[in-house]
Amino acid sequence: MTESNKLPSGRSRIDSLEMRGITKRFPGVLANYKVDFDVKSGEVHALLGVNGAGKSTLMKILYGLYHPDEGEILLNGKPVTISSPKDSIHLGIGMIHQHFMLVQTLTVAENVALGLPSSRGALTDLDRVSKRILELADIYNLKIDPSAYIWQLSVGQQQRVEIIKALYRGAALLILDEPTAVLTPQEVDELFVIMRQMVKDGHALIFISHKLHEVVEISHRVTVLRDGRKIGTRLTSETTKQDLANWMVGREVGFVPDRGKVEIGEIRLKLERVVCGSDRGTPGLRGVSLDVHSGEILGVAGVSGNGQRELAETITGLRKVTGGKVFLEGKEITNLAPGEITDRMLSYIPEERMRDGMIKDFTVAENMILREHHKLPYSRYGFLNLRGISKHADDLIKQFRVKTPSQETHAKNLSGGNIQKVVLAREISRNPHVIIAAQPTRGLDIGATEYVREQLLVERRKGAAIMLISEDLDEILALSDRIAVIYEGQIMDIVPRATATPEKLGLLMAGVHP
Repeated sequence: MTESNKLPSGRSRIDSLEMRGITKRFPGVLANYKVDFDVKSGEVHALLGVNGAGKSTLMKILYGLYHPDEGEILLNGKPVTISSPKDSIHLGIGMIHQHFMLVQTLTVAENVALGLPSSRGALTDLDRVSKRILELADIYNLKIDPSAYIWQLSVGQQQRVEIIKALYRGAALLILDEPTAVLTPQEVDELFVIMRQMVKDGHALIFISHKLHEVVEISHRVTVLRDGRKIGTRLTSETTKQDLANWMVGREVGFVPDRGKVEIGEIRLKLERVVCGSDRGTPGLRGVSLDVHSGEILGVAGVSGNGQRELAETITGLRKVTGGKVFLEGKEITNLAPGEITDRMLSYIPEERMRDGMIKDFTVAENMILREHHKLPYSRYGFLNLRGISKHADDLIKQFRVKTPSQETHAKNLSGGNIQKVVLAREISRNPHVIIAAQPTRGLDIGATEYVREQLLVERRKGAAIMLISEDLDEILALSDRIAVIYEGQIMDIVPRATATPEKLGLLMAGVHP
């Protein structure tokens, strides 16, 4: 192998990787059908598709987590068998997962060395590992301290550790699964600088993202999957964000929702200097004051882990307030039980829909009455009215376009988008006065995202006061009337939508006043 075929890290580059005719079946589901996909050295190839299109299955086959029923994989023109992640790593294929695979209580060097044999046998060789980390960090401008503990690092820095882990193991081809989902705009820019350097040096990158403006900015080619089949591949320079959205969904998609003009009314939700703890034993909220009016959406922007969960849980009664007060329509609800708060016409769309929004072993119909199961027309004298429950479920399944085999299907068997529609149907059908929507479109495809956003705007037009907590800055900017930025449990500023820019919000999200 000549030096020109070597990467700066010393690994031989992967000139080309091809997946030909890949088919994968699961019981009752054709996940991939005769899919062709390829990536070359020195390019970013984006893989797009709505939830359930087959992207994850295809990449799990490439990384050795699944085995194809049909088809073959060629590396530099030669067939290879990938039976496990160990095989893929040996071949120079690495994967950066959306949810980082790091041990918080270990250092960067310890995480990188985890699972690898030591050059000193039974003794650790963290000094050698650290030296190599610094070399890779210098080559790829990753800026990381090998002795730092993971819990001390920002989300963007933790992602760099994942990249270094893959490079340390010799990755010439990297699969990046939703790598920007939890980053600030500035951290996204830094990641793209790193990706461009890797491409320049000869790496092959596969980029999976729901954020189409990022796909257009960073990729060279785009392949779209729909219903497990390849729809096509295009040069990114020859397409637009709108084209890609329409291509993915199979119809015209509206990117910018019609917010319309709504008369802002009275304050329906008010927080005064609210203080609470976090699950880590550190302060969760530190004197948060804000209000939400009838007919407005107040967006709450911030990087993950800066108090968003604590904010939602203190309002909904799920977390104890240790200081300050919470008011709902002028009446104090501080530390009331969750049931008492929701009975006062507050609805909650939780961040963890399967943990906090659903009972996965209940049916769709049962999940749709969780808030109101003890009231008419769903029960009478302690007995459930099965006919009333069934009619209610049928009506909501049609109204909210929930794709389910039947109302008796267990919630755990639905897709993420349809689970979210069930939660949305239950919470919105109550005609709430206040809605707390935490990460309502996280993990949803562009079609389901469009639908959820439309429903929130419908409720806004009806006069509901909506708090939208989201790490998606595009979503915040598209839906909000005012934007509160939270950092380390404090509100940095509340900005009118008219004067908000991604740059200004990004600085506030990083704890910097512009």
